[in-house]
Amino acid sequence: MSSPAFNATDPAPRCLVLLLHGLTMLPQTMQAFAKVLEPQALVCCPAGPVQYPDGSLSWWPVDLAKREAALATGPVDLAQRSPKERARAREALHEAVRAARAQHPGLPLVLAGFSQGGMLAVDYLLQHPDAQADALALMSASRIDLDTWQPLLPRLAGLPVWVTHGRLDNDLAFSAGEGLRDMLHTAGAHVQWQPFDGGHELTMVVWRGLRRFVHGLYP
Repeated sequence: MSSPAFNATDPAPRCLVLLLHGLTMLPQTMQAFAKVLEPQALVCCPAGPVQYPDGSLSWWPVDLAKREAALATGPVDLAQRSPKERARAREALHEAVRAARAQHPGLPLVLAGFSQGGMLAVDYLLQHPDAQADALALMSASRIDLDTWQPLLPRLAGLPVWVTHGRLDNDLAFSAGEGLRDMLHTAGAHVQWQPFDGGHELTMVVWRGLRRFVHGLYP
């Protein structure tokens, strides 16, 4: 598994951004777009702890055959699903956060995750006892284990959050993104919502939106 990679082209960065990859992806996928956030941000792309035979990674294990069968009936909302081994994923993320903060102390931290990475970012902030972040960016994600999340949502009050989701997403339903947005509003987070005309993907529209969000917080 690859170690976190940092881009440090600016002598006075404004913030740290941890970009969390999605299911069956690699950190390099996220690193390829890191430059859109520079020079305001130092970017770290940690690796999930679960590895598949083809070398791709995830944050917790997913039965890919069952997933494909479920998607055959249409895009899904995972609000009532309770993925296993999330505690391991939260610890992996916490170690990445600790390493980033130790290397660059004093900078505010933005957690930004695509798909499963976005779900982990929320799960981490709600359930890890030492989790902290200054802003949250969720790209094509969903709620998970909502019954567990619900009583913990006040922890997100006041947090700046950017949520984006494709209207043509054939993986995680557009309604899943809307549900995530509404949950965060109810929690008292300061939510910016950016739907786009696309699928389950990281388009330049998404990256430009993330750049506007991060640069708007830390100009």
